[in-house]
Amino acid sequence: MPITAAQIDNWRRERKEHQQLEFKAASRQYDTRKLCAYCVALANEGGGHLILGIADSLPHDVVGSEAFPDINDIAQNLLRWLNFRVNVEAVHHPDGRVIVFSIPSRPRGTAYHYDGRYLMRSGEELVAMSEDRLRVIFDEGRPDWLAQVCREGLSGTEVVELLDTQTFFELRKLPYPTDQAGVLERLRNERLILQRGGGFAILRYGALLLAKRLADFEDLAGKAPRVIVYRGSSKLSTRLEQTGGKGYAVGFEALVQFVMTQLPRNELIGLALREEFELVPSIVIRELVANALVHQDFSLFGASVMIEIYDDRVEISNPGEPIIPSVRFIDGSRSRNETFALIARKLRMCEEKGSGIDKVVNSIEAYQLPAPDFTSTFGRTVAIVYGQRSFDRMSRADRLRACYQHATLRYVMHGEKMSNRSLRERFGLPEDKAAVVSQLIAAALQEGLVKADETTGDSKRFARYVPFWA
Repeated sequence: MPITAAQIDNWRRERKEHQQLEFKAASRQYDTRKLCAYCVALANEGGGHLILGIADSLPHDVVGSEAFPDINDIAQNLLRWLNFRVNVEAVHHPDGRVIVFSIPSRPRGTAYHYDGRYLMRSGEELVAMSEDRLRVIFDEGRPDWLAQVCREGLSGTEVVELLDTQTFFELRKLPYPTDQAGVLERLRNERLILQRGGGFAILRYGALLLAKRLADFEDLAGKAPRVIVYRGSSKLSTRLEQTGGKGYAVGFEALVQFVMTQLPRNELIGLALREEFELVPSIVIRELVANALVHQDFSLFGASVMIEIYDDRVEISNPGEPIIPSVRFIDGSRSRNETFALIARKLRMCEEKGSGIDKVVNSIEAYQLPAPDFTSTFGRTVAIVYGQRSFDRMSRADRLRACYQHATLRYVMHGEKMSNRSLRERFGLPEDKAAVVSQLIAAALQEGLVKADETTGDSKRFARYVPFWA
């Protein structure tokens, strides 16, 4: 289907460029070597679109491009230069000619290079892929690391001694078999163990989820989650550090309960009563810990899930960069470890359909806490949740994040649109703060986080807003 001017405008509404989208003004011409390099980089990161004739800064105005007047010629040259096909279209937008290069994803287990360099994007720049990143790509053609054997040559009794089969059957809500053969048969049917010759082998799936002691599996001991409790709001003084010992599924409830017991407690003073409550609700901890365990990058060795507790916040992080932009965590869903996520769902650790972040944000809004911050740093995905803080004490970034998440949550969960009133209620603000909230919405509009709902017309009283990508 040909690309339309309406599709161009949809892309322009993106808050900023990302791994699958790149804008260039290129009003007169565009260097073919840069074109080749961007095509390779975008292909290496899953494919995407390079669009000429659009300013790369907000609001992404259409400036028009005279580059590559013969699009068939440049398409043929790209195939000759790169050895993979790039679709090229010239779109006649009302504001000018736009050229769209639609770049396919690289094949699984393969990385493209140009002039001997395996390229990827890093912010606004193109950089050479690191050795670690290339190793991950080249390993894609090999069997799933989690599906490989980690212990073999075991008797049935040894399997039962290594794995917490009792908790497994409880989590699956199944009656415990009357004999060992029935236990092993169920584990075999679930693809957690294999029968080899006269013995059994435990797959990493099974060990990582059901191990009585992760230390019994040499290549999994480093995957145990760590809980670190600090004094104050910095890393200067550690009060407690503990590493989980059990498999993720059989030890999950105990891990969540342990984290909850370590959280600072806030005091809410009402008219006549003082009430203490946890820094953040338990459902928030449960969903974020499950998310971190299930969606971590298991190919990164020497790194584990970390739960860091401060006086004013909790940071939960896992190895691996997010595979979808963090700004789309609420509405987007894509699992890095699909089979592992499926097994974890059967064991009631998580919901495979990807509603965990929705629950987190919804619960935080119900408690009128600062909006969670989802980010990535140093090869890790980080979720930060904050304790109670009044609107007046929230930073501009806190308020903007809450505004965007509120608009997204209403749009995704309820099919509704954000209004001044709904945002005031989210913050627990009275009606006389309407002007302050209007200023916040105006700032979110300017930052490209939300946009006005066109169906409400120009009425400020009935104005409604949706997330930028809607």
